[in-house]
Amino acid sequence: METEHAILERVRAGDARAFGLLIELHKDGAFTLAVRILGSREEAEEVVQDAFLRAYQGLASFRGESRFGTWLYRIVFNLSMTRVSRRKRPAQSLDLLTDDECPAVLDGEGMDVLDKMERDEQVQRLDRVMKALPDGHRIAVELFYLQEQSYEEIADIMDIPLGTVKTYLFRGRARLKSLLARDVDKNVRAA
Repeated sequence: METEHAILERVRAGDARAFGLLIELHKDGAFTLAVRILGSREEAEEVVQDAFLRAYQGLASFRGESRFGTWLYRIVFNLSMTRVSRRKRPAQSLDLLTDDECPAVLDGEGMDVLDKMERDEQVQRLDRVMKALPDGHRIAVELFYLQEQSYEEIADIMDIPLGTVKTYLFRGRARLKSLLARDVDKNVRAA
């Protein structure tokens, strides 16, 4: 399989069709990131198309200090955050993702009806709790756990210092744990 670097060299040498290989490599991750920030599949599709166009047009300015995917995710992040800033508050929802887009959280293979209902309830609970996190913490947690980005890549994507990424993840995890425990207690008392 051709490396990302080799594909980039082909594109820079004039093989515009090779850019399609980069799109194939990163389209799912870019879309998932956009939909997680925006909460809208339609807006996410627009942002990802715009991001790939900007990446193609700006490829000459890509210095290769990070992976192409990290650079692309940074473009997606910036475009998504610009859209978010133009509206009041984004609607975030884990249930917007299909099983293919988030297999670690939404694996539904072979479940009986009761298992599926329990899983759906857990997804809804996690969705509620994630919405309660501050935007920076939520996005860092999603990039780390759902997009499997490294601390350094998250810092590049969000344009924040590495120490801030670590703080966001530490506080985000702690807040998630606290909110999930509180949510479970509330549900136990209600039952």
